[in-house]
Amino acid sequence: MSLQKKPLANISARMGVVYCVYFMIYSVTSPYLQLILRRLGYGPAAIGLLLGFYELVGIAGPIVLARAADAAGKFKPFLYGTHLAMLAAAAILATIRSPIAIIASLSLLALGLKTPGPVLDSSALIAIEAERAAGRKVIDYGALRAIGSAGYVLIVLILQAIPGYDGSPPVIMALAMAGFMFLSMASISIFPEMGAGQAKSGKKPINLSWVDAPFVVGLITIALGRLAMAPTGSFFSLYLVEELDWYAVGGMSALAAIAEIPMMLVAWRFMRKRSPMAAIAISSAAIVVRLLIYALVPTKGGVVAAQLLHSLCYGLFQPASVAFVNLKTPPAERTTGMALLLGIGIGLPAFIGSALGGFIVEAVGYRWLFASFCIFAAASLALYAANRKALDAVR
Repeated sequence: MSLQKKPLANISARMGVVYCVYFMIYSVTSPYLQLILRRLGYGPAAIGLLLGFYELVGIAGPIVLARAADAAGKFKPFLYGTHLAMLAAAAILATIRSPIAIIASLSLLALGLKTPGPVLDSSALIAIEAERAAGRKVIDYGALRAIGSAGYVLIVLILQAIPGYDGSPPVIMALAMAGFMFLSMASISIFPEMGAGQAKSGKKPINLSWVDAPFVVGLITIALGRLAMAPTGSFFSLYLVEELDWYAVGGMSALAAIAEIPMMLVAWRFMRKRSPMAAIAISSAAIVVRLLIYALVPTKGGVVAAQLLHSLCYGLFQPASVAFVNLKTPPAERTTGMALLLGIGIGLPAFIGSALGGFIVEAVGYRWLFASFCIFAAASLALYAANRKALDAVR
């Protein structure tokens, strides 16, 4: 994949706009998908399995489709295709109620929403490196993610301000999804094309020769931390509504996203002084505290305090994960590295956590769900401590 030599006009603003509107899609899906499934008549165990399936399908998008985009030499056609898949998912969700249709909708949504992540990230990192190599000022990755979070916050606050939106019929929520999917698809035209420019001849074999023991241990450490946070992604909205009888899904999602923005902006400075995996360890410790607050302090005040810890649980965790993979992956395999992170480091733990979490909720409730998943964050900390020297050397 070649780096561009010419200056990329308004590169920071263009990438910022695309990240902003792309994360707006998450604002109308992530907090509300579990509520949609609940209103369609599914119980916690079924919701867990469906969301687990959603995450499992999402692994295929980053690993298979993102690699195909890399091999084709152009990213934008794949980005347009993934948005069309999302629009089809929203259309099915709004019109058809059968279990098969719901599974088809979740599959298309997972492929469409999860695939652009590693493509956008690898393109942005390549563009940033090219601009810096040429001595030009350019936005850093943490700031891009902060802009994405700002877009997310804006929309969830608007949704929270709409009376009764948390209790809206699935068709209304599906239409909201479609609107932001159209907006995101329209923004792709201004994103810089950082592909190689031409298809690579022949079928590119999967090259994992660069994968070594520190990379594997680091990826497992990341995956354990993400597994610990899976209940928050899959059941937090239901916890608010059913455990606390508090219809503040948008407000609490916004609070978490607002908390993460300052950390996103300073995370890279922290990692330059220490290491990405040291940041992951700090995040894992914060995850333990956050989950215990949900379990032991099931009040509005407790939820607010726990949501503020999102600054460490995600605002520090996400840039640190990307930085670790970026440092360990050769430039030519950057898209593959990011796909492994999103698929194995994030998607697979989310699948396991969602599928397991639904059965725990039905058996012992939401509070025990959060308490039990502390084990995985503690395991992440233990794995880091056992391999600290090798992991901290990646910086």
